[in-house]
Amino acid sequence: MNRNLKNEMKIEFLSKSANEAFARISVAAFASQLDPTIEEIADIKTSVSEAVTNAIIHAYPSSEGIVKIRARLFEEEIEIEISDNGEGIENIAEAKEALFTTKGNLERSGMGFTIMENFMDKLEVESIVGLGTKITMVKKIKKENKIDITY
Repeated sequence: MNRNLKNEMKIEFLSKSANEAFARISVAAFASQLDPTIEEIADIKTSVSEAVTNAIIHAYPSSEGIVKIRARLFEEEIEIEISDNGEGIENIAEAKEALFTTKGNLERSGMGFTIMENFMDKLEVESIVGLGTKITMVKKIKKENKIDITY
């Protein structure tokens, strides 16, 4: 796998739910440089939505804060980091369990990490209580279905 960096972008925004769509669309537009399939774009958009929504709801439950996204394009993959300086996750293993939620009163399903794990090729979660959380996701963009018109 070629890990030569082809392009990189960073954005940050207030932890407002209205910004979730902005984040999802921004990362999808950036990822389009790799010529992904519609399914690959849908997986990226869904995973970004889940990660950003987690940051908005869980990192800053009683105030607004900043959510940061860093996306990097490599030859055949996109790496996406979504981070916050919020409350952090006390037990990452428990938080990653399907149906686990600390916000049951908000009709949350507790499937965010499960969805990210299923839609992306790699998921890492780092968190320190009181300092924040960083989610790193990687999606491989399969090239075997692409038509190469190089002469």
